[in-house]
Amino acid sequence: MPKTLKDLSAREVLALAIQAEEEDGRIYADLAERISKDYPATAQSLKAMHKEEDGHRHRLIELYRKKFGEHIPLIRRQDVKGFITRKPLWVNSILTVSMIRNEVETMEEEARNFYQAAIAQTSDAVVRQLLGDLAAEESKHYELAEEMDEQQKASGARAKEDASERRKFVLQIVQPGLAGLMDGSVSTLAPVFAAALATHQSRDAFLVGMAASLGAGISMGFAEALSDDGVLSGRGRPWARGFVCGLMTTAGGIGHTLPFLIGNFYFAMYLAVAIVAVELAVIAWIRQRYMDTPLLSAMFQVVVGGTLVFIVGILIGSA
Repeated sequence: MPKTLKDLSAREVLALAIQAEEEDGRIYADLAERISKDYPATAQSLKAMHKEEDGHRHRLIELYRKKFGEHIPLIRRQDVKGFITRKPLWVNSILTVSMIRNEVETMEEEARNFYQAAIAQTSDAVVRQLLGDLAAEESKHYELAEEMDEQQKASGARAKEDASERRKFVLQIVQPGLAGLMDGSVSTLAPVFAAALATHQSRDAFLVGMAASLGAGISMGFAEALSDDGVLSGRGRPWARGFVCGLMTTAGGIGHTLPFLIGNFYFAMYLAVAIVAVELAVIAWIRQRYMDTPLLSAMFQVVVGGTLVFIVGILIGSA
């Protein structure tokens, strides 16, 4: 059964602290390595944090040797009930600078809290002094992280990193998602409204809309995933892009399909038309917000395309 921090001896507290400092140092080093190309200023800050954590580990090991000898028992985070945990940021396919900065602040605050709580676990003056010093230094690290952030803002490095982060977000999320939303919203208009006007049955329109939306989502998802491996273009993992594109394609078609769950055909028809207008407005806003397209130009392009497809659906359904 896992022990609580209060159950640990001074020897076990030091062993746990050594393990925790080593893990935190490796987290900083791993994150710095991963983002060094895109966010060099933040990577440099992480490397500095890694050196600080490594220094803490050496001081803890030196004291442990003096007090308890060479063998350090393996006491891991999960072996202590309620002990601090670390988010596995390395599993994230998209890792933003803001995510890293927030995690660093959390890590330093939790490490400080641990040392402050650990002081009460021993009466040894030397051990208490080191733990107190490390708690104070963790507090300084928190301030150092904020100071580094301010320095990056002043030097312009923060602005460059923010621009790089925004570009990656647009390439890896917005572009495939927008392509899918446009395709799903526009391409399914013709079959949905053609089926609705041809049969005047909400159920028939709903079934056609669902089939068209899911089929388009699968098709667009595979097309996006197989179009580019993302290595040279910087567009990220292909299957992640494909998932985003396919999901948004399906969502775009289902949006104006769901009203046909309503039994009253004419009410469902009017509601579906209103939802189409909302979808086109959202697409125009996203183009203006992230693709730097003037809003009036984006509205014109989207409305014209959507209107043409809508007219095709009406003409075929009324034939």
